Amino acid sequence: MRGFRFSDYKPGDTPKGGFDELLKLFSELLNYTAGDAAEALSWLNELDKQYKLTNNDYGIGNFIDDLKDKGYLTEDNQSGEFKITAKTEQTIRKSALDEIFGKLKKSGRGNHNSSQSGIGEEKNADRREYNFGDSLDQIDMTASIQNAQINHGIGDFTLTDRDLEVEEKDFKTLTSTVLMIDISHSMILYGEDRITPAKKVAMALAELIKTKYPKDTLDIVVFGNDAWPISVKDLPYLQVGPYHTNTYAGLELAADLLRRRKTHNKQIFMITDGKPTCLKENGKYYKNSMGLDRKVINKTLNMAAQCKRLKIPITTFMIAKDPYLQQFVRQFTEINGGRAFYSSLNGLGEYIFEDYIKNRRKTVK
Repeated sequence: MRGFRFSDYKPGDTPKGGFDELLKLFSELLNYTAGDAAEALSWLNELDKQYKLTNNDYGIGNFIDDLKDKGYLTEDNQSGEFKITAKTEQTIRKSALDEIFGKLKKSGRGNHNSSQSGIGEEKNADRREYNFGDSLDQIDMTASIQNAQINHGIGDFTLTDRDLEVEEKDFKTLTSTVLMIDISHSMILYGEDRITPAKKVAMALAELIKTKYPKDTLDIVVFGNDAWPISVKDLPYLQVGPYHTNTYAGLELAADLLRRRKTHNKQIFMITDGKPTCLKENGKYYKNSMGLDRKVINKTLNMAAQCKRLKIPITTFMIAKDPYLQQFVRQFTEINGGRAFYSSLNGLGEYIFEDYIKNRRKTVK
């Protein structure tokens, strides 16, 4: 049997400055620069000066040339401006997926297992007798022949419908998800960058769905003073603005998007760090950042109740620890019948991954 051979770890044995190593770092820096390639390269150059990331054979200039040659970067001939390409955007998503969820292999047909068995898509361990109407591909012929030999003997082989054994199959469910991301100004206040982890989670979730659950749908909604949908390719460039938090508008748009989906399973994931502080009425903004404004809160809670009537559970990921905010989230969650996590930035991705994969709220019709 082949075993493992261990040796002492020597840091000096690790190669420096290769394209792959620099690409990983460059992709990470792009998350913090909102997709600004020139700024990310500038940061990379400073990191190289400080930590000697490259060597005499391969420098940052070589890396930039390779980025262009391999299709990760384009340069405007007149202005000299660098821009990342769709290939780089996909690389960032895959990097986020690997970082947050680990390396996941692609699966063929995919959706979420349900607790019901019958004429489904994936075989399970359950067996039963044949019933009229069962499809032929459900019959376990090996087990059925064995049953016939036991029941009738092997001298005069006979196979009846009572000998047939059927394999049960699990149903698969399709899930439509809207991920809401708070882009209000508080997402970068107090020296804490909260928008970058939120972006990483969104990119990882998008890549997960594309590779493992291709039949599921994911819509992304950002909300500040207003709410609007963005595409997956826009995520690396997402930034916060001088906005208040119009949670009501985000929920209203998310519910409208899910109404158009023909799937039975629908859900909203909402990442936020603060309280609702804004509404839009008759073309004007109503704002109040001082505490919990009764008018804003009541309308937001009414929207949570409306989502419940539409059978759309909301899972809230609150990345803030203020007791009065947590009290609001508890009330919001109780009215909607959803779930709430008071998550740190480090654990945000794992929480969302676990909740999405388990998909505890399943209906099969």
